[in-house]
Amino acid sequence: MTLNSVLITGASSGMGRALACALARPGRRLWLGGRDPARLDATARYCAGQGAEVHATLGDVTDSHAMNTWVRGTNGLDLVLACAGVTGGTHVAPSPDLGPYEPEAQVRRIFETDLTGVLNTVLPALEVMRGQPRGDDGVRGRICAISSVAGLVSFPGTPSYSAAKAAVDRFMVASGANTRKAGILLSSVVCGFVDTPMVARNAFPMPGLTDVDTACRRILRGLARNERRIVFPRWLALGSRMMDLLPIRVAEAYYLRQPSGAPGTMPQTDLS
Repeated sequence: MTLNSVLITGASSGMGRALACALARPGRRLWLGGRDPARLDATARYCAGQGAEVHATLGDVTDSHAMNTWVRGTNGLDLVLACAGVTGGTHVAPSPDLGPYEPEAQVRRIFETDLTGVLNTVLPALEVMRGQPRGDDGVRGRICAISSVAGLVSFPGTPSYSAAKAAVDRFMVASGANTRKAGILLSSVVCGFVDTPMVARNAFPMPGLTDVDTACRRILRGLARNERRIVFPRWLALGSRMMDLLPIRVAEAYYLRQPSGAPGTMPQTDLS
């Protein structure tokens, strides 16, 4: 797997940072994007210390024009990792008869970041890779987006997050059937809870919690194997698929009794 030039969004923390650090080595160009200047600089300095050529850019994946300019300005990419994302759950209603809810601003921010932000990364990357020659293995490039096990179910605790991640997974897997004919391999990472800052303040048990280094190794191994859907933990994904086959009322009766994702147990979504 040739990886001379790699672009990573969300590189200032979490999976994006872990993947950047794991891929940093002499002779490799890393194009790192993030919104937090101090944390992005820390990632860039670590990667440069490992011998990589680092180009760090502050920006928001929701800015389609800026993303298009940035991705196309790389002049060639072997791997793109769309890791930027936010999450959020339902809030406790101001009165008992109103029920849990998601604020409109949160709903829109999650969709703009987790879905539109992925498209703002993937679409220009596809155009860049279509203009590249095939390698000896017939591959022009690889693009990987972070989805979630939450995208396999209609989970009442995280409606917008589940929906956005479901769309990412379906788009990457379905589009990959066509792009592989052009030598561009698309992968979707369907993962459970990963021990990153995004979940650190969740006030509920997180079944199958995976440390970030293990998650990073699993993703890179999956990419090396050309896996279209990189899934972990498998038991959690299998259970989620089975839950989604149940009648809605039966699945909801189970979900609404679980401490995971209960109203008010997740931190406020970053709306900045």
